[in-house]
Amino acid sequence: MKKTIGILAHVDAGKTTFSEQVLYHTKSIRNRGRVDHKNSFLDSHNIEKERGITIFSDGAVFEFKDNTYYLVDTPGHIDFSTEMERSIGVMDYAIVLISAVEGVQGHTETVWQLLRKYNVPTFIFINKLDRVNADKDKVINEIKRVLSKDIFYIEENIKEEELSQELIEFISEYDETLLERYFEGDYDKQSWINTFKTLVKENKVFPCFGGAALQDEGIIELLNNLDYITFTEYDEKSKFAAIVYKIRHEANGNRVTFIKALEGTLKVRDEITYRGDISEKISSIRIYNGNKFKTVDEVKAGDIFAVTGLSRANAGEGLGELNKNIKYNMIPTLMSKVIFDPIYNIKDVLGYFKLLDAEDPALNVVWNESLQEIHVHIMGKIQLEILKEVVKDRFNLDIDFGPCKILYKETIRNSVKGYGHFEPLKHYAEVHLKLEALERNSGIEFKNKCHADNLTTGHMNLIRTHIFEREHHGVLTGSSLTDVRVTLLTGRAHNKHTEGGDFREATFRALRQGLEKADNVLLEPYYKFKIDVELDYMGRVLSDIQRLSGTFNPPEINEDRVTVIGRGPVKTFMDYSSEVIAFSKGKGSINLIFDGYDECHNTEEVIEEIGYRRDADIEYSSSSIFCSKGQGYVVPWDKAEEEMHCEII
Repeated sequence: MKKTIGILAHVDAGKTTFSEQVLYHTKSIRNRGRVDHKNSFLDSHNIEKERGITIFSDGAVFEFKDNTYYLVDTPGHIDFSTEMERSIGVMDYAIVLISAVEGVQGHTETVWQLLRKYNVPTFIFINKLDRVNADKDKVINEIKRVLSKDIFYIEENIKEEELSQELIEFISEYDETLLERYFEGDYDKQSWINTFKTLVKENKVFPCFGGAALQDEGIIELLNNLDYITFTEYDEKSKFAAIVYKIRHEANGNRVTFIKALEGTLKVRDEITYRGDISEKISSIRIYNGNKFKTVDEVKAGDIFAVTGLSRANAGEGLGELNKNIKYNMIPTLMSKVIFDPIYNIKDVLGYFKLLDAEDPALNVVWNESLQEIHVHIMGKIQLEILKEVVKDRFNLDIDFGPCKILYKETIRNSVKGYGHFEPLKHYAEVHLKLEALERNSGIEFKNKCHADNLTTGHMNLIRTHIFEREHHGVLTGSSLTDVRVTLLTGRAHNKHTEGGDFREATFRALRQGLEKADNVLLEPYYKFKIDVELDYMGRVLSDIQRLSGTFNPPEINEDRVTVIGRGPVKTFMDYSSEVIAFSKGKGSINLIFDGYDECHNTEEVIEEIGYRRDADIEYSSSSIFCSKGQGYVVPWDKAEEEMHCEII
């Protein structure tokens, strides 16, 4: 049986040490490495060794009790959450480490929420029980309060030993048949075990274990239980279906695509089809163990592997029979300009960053033609520090970054119609769209209500493609448009003069024309925060939250400490952690979790600061072009509707 197990945690929870112990006990490595000794197996990159944190998701393979395991180690720092999320999508089960001293930390909550989104069955390991101030019972209660009440702490080997009365009762509560049998005294271990396995698989209960990874306590016990409880069912005989979860480039520029096979079999020289019409041949198949690999001739459902030969497949993209892409939750909230010496060729620098963009699509590397600048999107300032080191290490390029700026977005509050016409000489296309506001953090949706009498299916599909082929600028600040449903109402083509690019122009102009008439709303990213300080500082914290334009729930007081949970703008809260540490003299903490976009707290100020001129944004024109007597002429957006050729619906 093949199983992919992910290891996740807040930074410094002991994740790397835990992974080393697992690999040692399963004879995948001969010696256990340590973060502080800079010799851990999975943190093999020089930057990871120097900083003592996991930055890149890496994997290992091991055999344990007749099962093949793929171990995926993920970054624990919030700045690398996008890398972590891409790895979650290929996990069969996950192990979340929680420190017995620090308890449930901010990033732990983020990890937990993502695991629930992807329906990944999850085990919990309470680590560092050997530490001074470790409190197992306190942490268990916190897990039940913050993460899930459906956890059970297991101390026995449930395969070899009898189940405790508490575990029997716990399982019974989730199954009416078992509960009835329990009350009747009709207990048999195997029925309860089978039900427990199913409950874990279905994300209804979460087994919890404890130990100390550094002291090698509790590791083999967890492994034995995990092996017995977990199961997978992969179909090797179906047609090939897989998901891409990572892209890397070798020193020679060779593109390596990391894949999880979900169904079927893949062989070297097979062709893979994706994105509808792209078909490419597999040159080689690799099974990685850390930073080393072996080549194989074929892989089957359940395997994690890498291939060469795919030039355009992206992380989150389905391959073969899997015709869908994953929409990731973790998105950058900041943007920064790349600064480099003019002696470097700007095209070379952009090329380097495009390689990094392929490996981490969340970077969203943008070339600003008018400013002649390269911009990157990031999760936080630590990520910029790492990027500098990566660029130096891989490309021998010294760079810096400008100040971090907030990534704003725009939406609309109402429903409007937009009209676009593009008819210079020997060209023709007209598009009518309806724009409607969607719920926050919905992205862009497309609907088609156009009658086949008006446009061919091909032209309708073209319009849909153009809606999604790029980000669209809002009219307030030029920020990306989001949370809008775009409905195609009608359109028109010319039998002779319509070219492929004509509908692109008409679509973009129709969308923009609609935005000009809409009630536009500026959005900014928000954090969910949890602040824990001594009771004496509660007044200061509540005052600060209001000053920073945040909101909060009623404070939770526990003896001499207080916990405040709330929500506030990234712009005002991004540097607040240093304030908390300073006024609490290091005894307070704040955990920040990205919590989507919402209305900007200081819209007018931001609009003025950015100074966006919608009429000067040439690529995002709201005017239409018509033709009369063999000559094209421009009609501004507020007059365009009157000249449309299609009937206004």
